[in-house]
Amino acid sequence: MTTAIVTGASRGIGRAAAIEMSNNKDVDNMVLIATNEAKLGETMGLLNPRVNVRAIVYDFSSQEGIQEMVKEIYDEFGSIDWLLNIAGYTDPKALLDTTLESMVKTYNVNVFSLVAMTKECVKYMKLNDQSKILNVASTAGMSPRPGWLSYASSKSAVISISETLALELSEYNILVYCISPGRAATDLRKTLAPEEDPTTIMQAEDVANLIGDLMKMSEYCLDGQNIVVRKQVKKL
Repeated sequence: MTTAIVTGASRGIGRAAAIEMSNNKDVDNMVLIATNEAKLGETMGLLNPRVNVRAIVYDFSSQEGIQEMVKEIYDEFGSIDWLLNIAGYTDPKALLDTTLESMVKTYNVNVFSLVAMTKECVKYMKLNDQSKILNVASTAGMSPRPGWLSYASSKSAVISISETLALELSEYNILVYCISPGRAATDLRKTLAPEEDPTTIMQAEDVANLIGDLMKMSEYCLDGQNIVVRKQVKKL
């Protein structure tokens, strides 16, 4: 019985990945975690009905209660096998316009909660024959972008964390994947580029398809690598 946890499952890549996971024959149980209860319910309605699903409303701007939440998941399903860290936050501003509070929230959601979730899940994952972790970073974390200070630097941290965890967790046979999507038509992208035509860029489903392929793999060939995901869309 494989149990998969998907954070940020109420919208965008997180929702598309949850749908993709529900269609994976190896997944029996799913736990969807997000802040927006109504949108989380919408996601549940889009999943393949064959999987057992639990939805948890949680705000990753704090790490309080993560340890207890993960333990409850393990106690309910008996294992934690896959963790998809997709929850993200951005408040794009240049240095002189940003606030420390905004930067702290960005790092809480994008970095510290990711680490906290991973740490608590690994306590149970290491009991399995093999487990998988997928972290979603961004191409913004690979190159400097004026005005994206907190977001870009937080995603750079996710890339580095993923590479380090792949080495640390190999002794437990835990695979760690990291993907860095380019421009994708999500609510997050609307915040970063409100004037952009979403039909001209990659869709959340394109990223979810890659996530689905990665989670089906059992080899180490892509473990610990930062996988860049881009798709050129040409309008006729």
